[in-house]
Amino acid sequence: MGNRLTQIATRTGDDGTTGLGDNTRVSKSSLRVQAMGEVDELNSHIGVLLCEDMSDAARAVLVEVQHQLFNLGGELSIPGFELLNADAVLALDQALETFNATLPRLQEFILPAGNRAAALAHVCRTVARRAERSIVALEGQETLKATPRQYLNRLSDLLFVLARVLNRLNGGDDVYWKSERMARSDAAQTTE
Repeated sequence: MGNRLTQIATRTGDDGTTGLGDNTRVSKSSLRVQAMGEVDELNSHIGVLLCEDMSDAARAVLVEVQHQLFNLGGELSIPGFELLNADAVLALDQALETFNATLPRLQEFILPAGNRAAALAHVCRTVARRAERSIVALEGQETLKATPRQYLNRLSDLLFVLARVLNRLNGGDDVYWKSERMARSDAAQTTE
């Protein structure tokens, strides 16, 4: 990763290929490039989420996530190289435990809604799941370490929890799905 970009418009990709970090060229439609793009998109969405109000603890976690996603993108751009390590997954596990401890247990499914910050966290969560699926597809063709898949899986869980935390930032709450079961339960409670 010693090379730094000195020129952005190289025109070398005009033929539908792109260069990887090991100096090989591959089609822009390859699964590896697709996975790199999904991780880059996720990192960009987290950048938008970071524009919102949130606790210092949530902000610190998301900033670290951006750095780790950049590591993951670098790892994907150099086949066989490792930049994302198991400690990054453990950090997500710890953050999940910390933030989840502040929340009430879920009794029903929630919608990806609420305030703007929570809604953006849900968008990040769905993009993380898509990036994870891209990594799994790439694993079907190439041997990869488990850490990238594990990291994205755990990150999507954390983003779900952070969405719930962000919904409560100014006294809000989750937006619950109005299921048939809940409607029957509510009706039964009002007739009692």
